[in-house]
Amino acid sequence: MATTSRAGIDAFKAAVVNDFARPNLFQVDLEFPGSLSGALGDAAGSLKVLGGFQVKAANLPASQLGVIEVPFRGRTLKIAGDRTFEPWTITIMNDSQFAMRKAFEAWVTAIQAANENYTSSSFNNLGNAEDTRGYFADMKVSQLSRGGEVIASYNFINVFPSNVSAIDLDFGSNDAIEEFTVELQVQYWYPDEEPGVDNTLAG
Repeated sequence: MATTSRAGIDAFKAAVVNDFARPNLFQVDLEFPGSLSGALGDAAGSLKVLGGFQVKAANLPASQLGVIEVPFRGRTLKIAGDRTFEPWTITIMNDSQFAMRKAFEAWVTAIQAANENYTSSSFNNLGNAEDTRGYFADMKVSQLSRGGEVIASYNFINVFPSNVSAIDLDFGSNDAIEEFTVELQVQYWYPDEEPGVDNTLAG
């Protein structure tokens, strides 16, 4: 009778040559539509830098492929359906100048005004051959190694904010900083170096 050997901790260590990825080692590169630069003023140039430090939480996207179930004589044949892309949510630490908060609020307001059904003229298109981009922008999240190198990156193409969350205020919230989340709608995403894909952010 064949016996199965049990691998010990040394065998496990030897198999994992390059360590494990850490969920707290990541970087998010935020972009805002060029048409928004007027509303953002002097903050426009620094927002990408701020995003790399103030985005506290994000996620590497899930791959989702629909399934079509075709019945046949009491059994079901499963075939691949259409691919879908879920919204991407980030958590941002709010600085005392509200720089990131104001930027996302300005983005939402330019897409749809608060007091009427109005879209800023510079946003009132979905982009054209000259790539005016409308109210869309591209973003990226990168997994970092413990040595600081980028080991995996995912590009989110033509995103826009659909929800900027509330910030709870509370006299009892001591030793805490404000945070808020932004839900971004995503047209599609792809990882860097995916075969057959232009791996530069559209811009």
